[in-house]
Amino acid sequence: MNPPPNQTLADVPRRILVIDDDPTVSEIVCRYLNAAGFHVDQAQDGPTGLSRAEADRPDLVVLDRMLPGLDGIEMCRRLKATWAVPVIMLTALNEEEDRIDGLEAGADDYLAKPFSPRELVLRVQSVLRRNRPEPVAGGATEVGSFSLDLTAHEVRMNGVPLVLTAREFDLLAHLIGHPHRALSREDLLKSVWGWDFGDLSTVTVHVRRLREKIEADPTRPRLLNTVWGVGYRFDPEPLVAPVSFQPDAGAQR
Repeated sequence: MNPPPNQTLADVPRRILVIDDDPTVSEIVCRYLNAAGFHVDQAQDGPTGLSRAEADRPDLVVLDRMLPGLDGIEMCRRLKATWAVPVIMLTALNEEEDRIDGLEAGADDYLAKPFSPRELVLRVQSVLRRNRPEPVAGGATEVGSFSLDLTAHEVRMNGVPLVLTAREFDLLAHLIGHPHRALSREDLLKSVWGWDFGDLSTVTVHVRRLREKIEADPTRPRLLNTVWGVGYRFDPEPLVAPVSFQPDAGAQR
């Protein structure tokens, strides 16, 4: 979507696609998002929502988990396989395993019904901020086998670029900036997601997905380690104990 003359891309309203078969929920969500300045489209079933998303390429999708025609989990997988569109999933299911299923499918955030429409708007704004990084001055940062370039929004491992989602990039960039330091899930949720509260399983799932991309064996991590009772620690290179200097015997003569 090209901006009209004298209007920058920053001035163009972000496009949100709401896919929910509950007309009451959909109407409330759309009303609050419109009031927040977003351009909002709607769909009430999976196939229609997928078709509209692929045709219009919205900036973010608010997606109900239980949809007629195509369920939200499969919808999320297909959307993420097409392009890196941010997805916030809504659901009446609030068990931890259900939340993890949504996050494993690629959802960037997850809200259980009933939810506060104002909180949803804040989550949408937060996810969009994270998925449109501002250029940061400065060159690449080298830590172990990792090279982080914030300006190019790129992380390389052993010289090879990593294919990361926007949130995975933010998480790895934060870890690269704090090597060999134990960070709690609460710390990561606040620093990377910008939330003072939220579902900590969001962090757990993203750590698991990141391990699948940087670890030789994700089941036995050597780079992104669990610190039991604390959280996680990023060890980009082995920690070598200092070697004490032993003077040559001949030097003492």
